[in-house]
Amino acid sequence: MAFINKISSAGSLAQLNLNKAKDSKDFDFAEVLKKEVEETNKIMEKAEIAEAEIASGQVEDLAKASITIQKAEMKMKMMLEVRNKAINAYKELLKTQI
Repeated sequence: MAFINKISSAGSLAQLNLNKAKDSKDFDFAEVLKKEVEETNKIMEKAEIAEAEIASGQVEDLAKASITIQKAEMKMKMMLEVRNKAINAYKELLKTQI
């Protein structure tokens, strides 16, 4: 249960930071997107290491490795949804007549 509370508070903190960034005049969507892509890459690298440790039997904490892999999966799904939304928005702009 403590783990779920950590995730909830982390999500709230990220939302708070995003709202704070929106209030500032120098909010840059491209910068936020770049940061999220870099973070996703780091998480994916950690998940690959965890998978290799599990496969080789060198894993120290199976639960922690499993959670790392699940985090990477969720982060990747989120990035795919962001990509899909961006592509759909681009297609809508192409349909717009000037």
